[in-house]
Amino acid sequence: MNEDKWKADAGNFLLGKTVAGVRYLTKEESEEAMFYSRPLAIIFTDGSYIVPMSDDEGNNGGALMTSSEKLPVIPVM
Repeated sequence: MNEDKWKADAGNFLLGKTVAGVRYLTKEESEEAMFYSRPLAIIFTDGSYIVPMSDDEGNNGGALMTSSEKLPVIPVM
């Protein structure tokens, strides 16, 4: 896929959603995903969610960079 297609797909999935909650994956969820770390999950009101990964092969959970000066990075556990 090209960049425009990925951007459109991401926009279709994310735009208009409302965050219902955030939590770190449990140890069991991380093990099931074969992650060595526990990333933050962002859960939306429609039940969908996003979880950062270290790469597009899903080799590990990843940290989140933010635009906040007080919280520039949300780490993995």
